[in-house]
Amino acid sequence: MRIDLGEDPLALDRQVCFALSVASRSVIAIYRPLLKPYGLTHPQYLVLLALWDSAPRTVRDLSDVLRAEPATLSPLLKRLETLGYVSRGRGRGDERTLTVDLTEKGKALRAEAEKIPYRVVETLGMEVSELERLHAVLGKVIAATDRAGARS
Repeated sequence: MRIDLGEDPLALDRQVCFALSVASRSVIAIYRPLLKPYGLTHPQYLVLLALWDSAPRTVRDLSDVLRAEPATLSPLLKRLETLGYVSRGRGRGDERTLTVDLTEKGKALRAEAEKIPYRVVETLGMEVSELERLHAVLGKVIAATDRAGARS
């Protein structure tokens, strides 16, 4: 099977990586002013989303869910702890395991944070159905890169 990438396969405006990079930076920029009142960065927000989904969690579990290295998460978790949103502690059965849990302040923040997705959709000015289709396609891209990574 021959893959046809057109006349110029290196044209910048045809590169998936370029479109994903610009879209990612642009969407994350929408979150910045929404997260600022809570003292949060977007990566910290992602950690909280994972914890609001299920807490407590080990750092290893957060690493897997967020697809981030534990060393990358460490400063995020320290900052979230300083802000009073999470607590960190050693596992009861295994001292090597670091567990992260929401504090009362972190749990209470969830009610405020529920407004954020609505504001993002409003700012984008796109239909929810369009964003759901985009999310589904990105899920396929992620799965394809996972499969490609397993072959490397």
